[in-house]
Amino acid sequence: MKKVSTVFWVTLAIALFSVVWGAVAPSNLENITGKIQTYLSVHFGWYYLLIVTGFVIFCLYMIVSPYGKIKLGKKDDTPDYSYPTWFAMLFSAGMGIGLVFWGAAEPIYFFGTQPPTTEAGSAAAMKESMQFVYFHWGVHAWGIYAIVALVLAYFKFRRGAPALISSTLEPLFGDKMKGPWGKVVDVIAVFATIVGVATTLGFGAAQINGGLTYLTGLEQSFGLQLAIIGVVTVLFMISAYTGLSKGIKYLSNTNMVLALSLLVIMLIVGPTLLIMNMFTDTIGAYIQNLPSMSFRMAPGNEENRGWIQDWTVFYWAWWIAWSPFVGIFIARVSKGRTIREFLSGVLLVPSVVGFLWFSTFGSSAIELQDQGTADIAGLATEQALFGVFDNYPLGLTMSIIAMTLIGTFFITSADSATFVLGMQTTNGSLTPPTTVKFVWGLAQSSMAAVLLYTGGLQALQNALISAAFPFSFIMILMVVSLYKALRADRADIEKEY
Repeated sequence: MKKVSTVFWVTLAIALFSVVWGAVAPSNLENITGKIQTYLSVHFGWYYLLIVTGFVIFCLYMIVSPYGKIKLGKKDDTPDYSYPTWFAMLFSAGMGIGLVFWGAAEPIYFFGTQPPTTEAGSAAAMKESMQFVYFHWGVHAWGIYAIVALVLAYFKFRRGAPALISSTLEPLFGDKMKGPWGKVVDVIAVFATIVGVATTLGFGAAQINGGLTYLTGLEQSFGLQLAIIGVVTVLFMISAYTGLSKGIKYLSNTNMVLALSLLVIMLIVGPTLLIMNMFTDTIGAYIQNLPSMSFRMAPGNEENRGWIQDWTVFYWAWWIAWSPFVGIFIARVSKGRTIREFLSGVLLVPSVVGFLWFSTFGSSAIELQDQGTADIAGLATEQALFGVFDNYPLGLTMSIIAMTLIGTFFITSADSATFVLGMQTTNGSLTPPTTVKFVWGLAQSSMAAVLLYTGGLQALQNALISAAFPFSFIMILMVVSLYKALRADRADIEKEY
């Protein structure tokens, strides 16, 4: 533990305080985080929509600008990973459990229970449901990740700066980032990461529990979810011990194989024609309506505005809370790629795969609901996917693959997060000590358990939006800092290229 920084001890103390608070006074923690979440959603929803759309616009500008040819590294640096492995790592770290958890649940909810603007169960709701799912999981989500990853990769691999969030702000604040203010920035980033990952681990534990309940009749309980978190914690610590190039690399590739297997089976046994028609039609609707969705706040319609606060604002906060972890991890595995290659890959490839995923599982769920074959909308969120499988051939096989996939995504996300948290609390070391990674592994698992104990999924969502808000300001500063650094380096860059 000799390599740890002040950030390690401060953030660990905050995390432990949160865990103890949740264990001793769960209702109090849920009440306070709920009030904070409500206040931020109501009063700052417009802010989330503006900044996230701004991040996407900045990414698109960087792709087409002359800066796009700049390499994230020295002129002769080459990528450490092949395209398939790189994409697998992006996908596993960036979405993971969320895709499996919401794959059927979100489209069916938007179709049959609470559509964004249309009548529930209508043909318009079918199309609109998928359009907004794409919006929540598409280029806006990956634009958030891409911003943090791009800024970190540029300063680390091109300028040789420490792999710390605070080091990316030195062009704006100079040596102040090496003192207390820099520590504050890194503490905010690390705590946002812990809460963001803990939230996802909580979703994963709830869905594994939901799958077991649906398939075997086991009781849905906090005790079983705690046992699931405990087993997975041991597994991801074993993976963390093996390092980045072994554990995470192999798990990421395994995730892609399992995910593609599940996707192909569902495409074949599900309503294939409907899936492909929905995919094609809603891709067009998504592209056509992207500008209006990006800025939609519905000021004259309280019901629609509440929907935006509950869903879109929640998702933007979720991605922002995850962005320190995912961004740092993506930066770490993207050395040697050009800015244009990097941003094009990060924005487009995972988004398109995600669209096909939601179209496949969402359309299959909607077909069952629309035809009256099964009431998927009436199932608990964590059981929706298994309810879909139960009504198609090879249902048991798909359920087993899905639970295995949730487990491997669970392990990969937690493993990647311990690596990133280790980096951020050991002064940016690219090889953080195993002991430090183990401490953060236990901290995020404990946080997940406490958040589930205090109020299940609602407490997870409350904590997420609260933790993301302060880091959003740091992200804005990171964009300004990168642009300032690029302009300052322009003369040297033009000589190089």
